[in-house]
Amino acid sequence: MSTPHQHHGDDSHSGHSGSEQHPAATAASDGSEQPHHGAAEAHVGHEAADHGDHGDHAGHAGHAGHGDHAAAFRDKFWWTLALAVPVVVFSEMFADLLGYMPPDFPGSGWVSPVLGTVIFFYGGAPFLTGAVAEARSRRPGMMMLVALAITVAFVASWATTLGFASGLDFWWELALLIVIMLLGHWLEMRALGAASGALDALAELLPDVAERVADDGAVVEAPLDELRTGDVVLVRAGSRVPTDGVVVDGSAHLDEAMITGESKPVRRGPGDAVVGGTVATDSTLRVRVTAVGADTALAGIQRLVADAQASSSRAQALADRAAALLFWFALVAGMLTFAVWALLGNVPDAVERTVTVLVIACPHALGLAIPLVIAISTERAARSGVLVKNRLALERMRTVDTVLFDKTGTLTQGRLTLLGHAAVRGVSDDELLALAAAVESDSEHPIARAVTAAHDGPLPAVRDFATLPGRGVEAKVGGRTVHVGGPALLSELGLSEPAELAETTRGWQQQAASVLHVVSDGRVIGALAVADEIRPGARAAIDALHARGVQVAMVTGDAQHVADAVAAELGIDEVFAQVLPADKHAKVAELQARGRKVAFTGDGLNDGPALAQADVGIAIGAGTDVAMESAGVVLASDDPRSVVSVIELSRASYRKMQQNLAWAAGYNVIAVPLAAGVLAWAGFVLSPAVGAILMSASTIVVAANAQLLRRLDLDPERVTARAAGHPSPRSPQPAPR
Repeated sequence: MSTPHQHHGDDSHSGHSGSEQHPAATAASDGSEQPHHGAAEAHVGHEAADHGDHGDHAGHAGHAGHGDHAAAFRDKFWWTLALAVPVVVFSEMFADLLGYMPPDFPGSGWVSPVLGTVIFFYGGAPFLTGAVAEARSRRPGMMMLVALAITVAFVASWATTLGFASGLDFWWELALLIVIMLLGHWLEMRALGAASGALDALAELLPDVAERVADDGAVVEAPLDELRTGDVVLVRAGSRVPTDGVVVDGSAHLDEAMITGESKPVRRGPGDAVVGGTVATDSTLRVRVTAVGADTALAGIQRLVADAQASSSRAQALADRAAALLFWFALVAGMLTFAVWALLGNVPDAVERTVTVLVIACPHALGLAIPLVIAISTERAARSGVLVKNRLALERMRTVDTVLFDKTGTLTQGRLTLLGHAAVRGVSDDELLALAAAVESDSEHPIARAVTAAHDGPLPAVRDFATLPGRGVEAKVGGRTVHVGGPALLSELGLSEPAELAETTRGWQQQAASVLHVVSDGRVIGALAVADEIRPGARAAIDALHARGVQVAMVTGDAQHVADAVAAELGIDEVFAQVLPADKHAKVAELQARGRKVAFTGDGLNDGPALAQADVGIAIGAGTDVAMESAGVVLASDDPRSVVSVIELSRASYRKMQQNLAWAAGYNVIAVPLAAGVLAWAGFVLSPAVGAILMSASTIVVAANAQLLRRLDLDPERVTARAAGHPSPRSPQPAPR
């Protein structure tokens, strides 16, 4: 098997791996078609190492099942509310405030204490158990503050009820405090559950059963878990593809929006890879299964979303430390409040002010500030085809000032085509193409496939085929020795290009084409031009990056003139040409040595080291398993404009984190002194229940602010149009050639 880029003396296709596969077919993209594996020793898992354990934000006993937690808090809220109504109605303190006589009958004085006790142990259970968990983990936070507040109110109220103290009847405030706290947690769980709904939405993409085609042609329904690799399934028009596979019969437009974020249906025919969960919109297909269960692209996307939503981040670590500090701040403030009011001779007010301080200082909003932004941003990204593997990578993306693109398969389609051919006098075009295609027919190189695909009809017999590493190929064709290769081949053979071909080949080179010469028995008889078409949207992506103040560089194994031509066409700032696949990471390090924050974008197996070396590694088109493991962000689509979407998402989510942290911290700085009673001399006091309302209101503000991320439009076409300051185009325009 030949080694690419040594085969023809041109590294133009060194990075490409699996370019002809569907962009999201991650499980099938193993690069098996590519002869050269580049840096298989890539250190995978670079970004995955920091998956933290902050899944319980400040003491919640695990948020793995947000839907279950939301239902539990909902039930507790309604039952506790029902129990709280008689507690409040029978409270003498509450009756005095409103000026009515509470119901009076034998035993009526025990209604509030008995039901208040039930509320304390039933409704307050999540906070009490959470406090124990925080104490055991030595991470004091919101739960310990809430537990401390309701316990103080509970003990003081029972002391008054039993006659050990007077004026400390807080049953109604205790009941309302727990009700309001449960309401706040229910709303929080609903918000987090909605944000995590991306996983449920992805799971719902798959049908319950598939129509399997038996060996005799009969079609039978089969559950998905009974499908095996190699089975053929029937996908009818309007139905979903049940699992990953390759089309073996039929052609249809597939809606891949949920997988790649691409809103326009994509045509898929025989030989094309398709992904489970996509919809055949107009025709029927027969698909051979290539992956099932956990090996499918959809399962891989689910894992990425789940990992990202559970991953740690620097902002989260900051919030955790702030929540812990706030606990001690609130505890000290509560003790000082009690001491000052007790010294003033007002013990009931001392207890009430202390409870209010403990409640109002709960770092609930602080605990929610980051996890909710993480959950919403990763869910929003996943729906747009941007799969965040780790929060640290996304956070760093906002600081990136240089994006280094691998050319082949990233800025270009990664599929070579024959751009042109020219024969010397005395040689026909048909003869030139037949000889070249015959020699190349035994090669698996992408250039060889482009040459053979351009020739119709039978080929002459070939024998003694050989690869000339770094120069080209040779073979015997009908008694003649024929060579096909690049400039290095002519140098080795001691030949020069005929003058009659020079003007044509210069024109090809200006079009970023690679030039091959065909040599027959030691004489150059013609030249061929092969080119890799630039992706639609590549120019728009680079213009949008420039508009955001980001420099763009390109690395390629191509000859310098080819790389320069592509760079000129796309407006790229810096070019690294003739770079071996294993040396791409060195170019990333070179940029970093200049003080640049680098995002590397590539799709190939041999891009692994460069993806790991970069400040942010972005695997585009969900290329290969190694590329995905080494990257911090995976783009399900192969649109380079999605890189701009990642920057947009990074900056927007970071702004939300900053805003939420500022609000949550600032609220406490103002609210705690008020709760302590600094304005009591002016007649302004806060009851524990009002403190709980304010604390819950703070949480709602943070949650509502995070929800605004849902309005962020991450469609690559519209994002690049906005970044470049242009109105959103209706359809992408291919880059001019």
